[in-house]
Amino acid sequence: MNQRGTLFLIERVFIRIHKCGVNISQQSISQKKNSFLLLFGLGMSTLGDFIYLVAINVFVLKLTGSAAAVAGLWIIGPIASIFTKFWSGSMIDRLNLRRIMIGTDIIRAAIVAIIPFFSSIWPIYVCLFFLSISKAFFEPAAVTYITNIVPEKGRKQFNSFRSLITSSAFLIGPAISGALLLVTTVHLSIWINAVSFVVSAIMVYLLPNVNNDADQTVNKLDLKLLKSDWKEVFKFTQRNLFVVKVYFIAQFFMIVALGMDAQEVVFTQKVLNLSEAEYGLLISLTGVGSILGAATVSFVAKKLSIRMLISSGYFMLSVGYLIYAFSFSFWSVAFGFIVLGFFNSFSGTGFMTFYQNNVPVKMMGRISSIYGIFQSVFQIIFILLIGFTGDIIPVRYSIIAASILLLLLSIWQIKLALMPSKSEYFNEESELRSTS
Repeated sequence: MNQRGTLFLIERVFIRIHKCGVNISQQSISQKKNSFLLLFGLGMSTLGDFIYLVAINVFVLKLTGSAAAVAGLWIIGPIASIFTKFWSGSMIDRLNLRRIMIGTDIIRAAIVAIIPFFSSIWPIYVCLFFLSISKAFFEPAAVTYITNIVPEKGRKQFNSFRSLITSSAFLIGPAISGALLLVTTVHLSIWINAVSFVVSAIMVYLLPNVNNDADQTVNKLDLKLLKSDWKEVFKFTQRNLFVVKVYFIAQFFMIVALGMDAQEVVFTQKVLNLSEAEYGLLISLTGVGSILGAATVSFVAKKLSIRMLISSGYFMLSVGYLIYAFSFSFWSVAFGFIVLGFFNSFSGTGFMTFYQNNVPVKMMGRISSIYGIFQSVFQIIFILLIGFTGDIIPVRYSIIAASILLLLLSIWQIKLALMPSKSEYFNEESELRSTS
């Protein structure tokens, strides 16, 4: 080859490298834009949820004057999930994920918007039931969509930012709702939640499709198809027992924690004799701890492995609940709440990234929904169990027993996460397992 030919070849190589670099740069910018839009949409929706959470309780209490009617608000969600999730996953895995998210956001916006116009509790319960059904579709679809659109290497960072947004909404949302209740009506707070769903739908509309090959309609959703889907989930469970163990320990941990949270007011006010103002301050401190923890994870996510996030997160959460259970003063329980808030993002980010990396995308809707049925059933049982035992034995003993159970669960989870033979499940550099 002569000199001119050699120069020509080198020139072509540099041109190709340049074009490749431009394409990689454009792809990186596109991925960052999509992540931002998705985070913004989900963040607005979450903020609206926390504003609405305060408003709907106040609205129902003003409407009925009944504490039982307010308590009924917390039962509708799990009941709707039980009746929905055994079939919703089959539809989620077969429909266009982006359209599911947009459709359920619009439906939720419409349902929430009409709630203030009712003067009876039963139409409101019906609205909340259908709202919970829409949520049972949206959440598994959103997890699957995130897994598709966010590259494996970026999932831990994305999940940490989402945790930061959720923690911030947990603190800011109720504060905004309280301020609105002082200067305007409860109706406005509820309508803000409806607007947040519309904003979320617009953000998702600006995002690309990720499963263009999905059927736009489910032609035949019958018992035969549902039975087949349940068999597929059962086969996945048999083939991936390690993944299922980590998943169910995490879910059972959350169920026990929710059961303890249900007795939080009783424990702090009747056992510790704290005032309502002090209890409100505890919730705020938990929110501050959550924001600080989520911000820490966001900054150091690339340096912390999934194993480290899971191990440190669940262990320190159990420590936080132990401090809470054995507290005898405001400052001791406050310290426990701050620990809980801070390390919640560690466990949440680590577990969600593990789940996304090890569950097949094409089955994620069915797996999330079917496993979610058992989660909802156990959630109702455990909340009722702790409440029932609280009338038989002192509440402190129930809380201590539950916190010890959480410690045992965290040790079990750490043992699984640190098993040398299972390191492949936590490998962040391997080929994407969840697309298989």
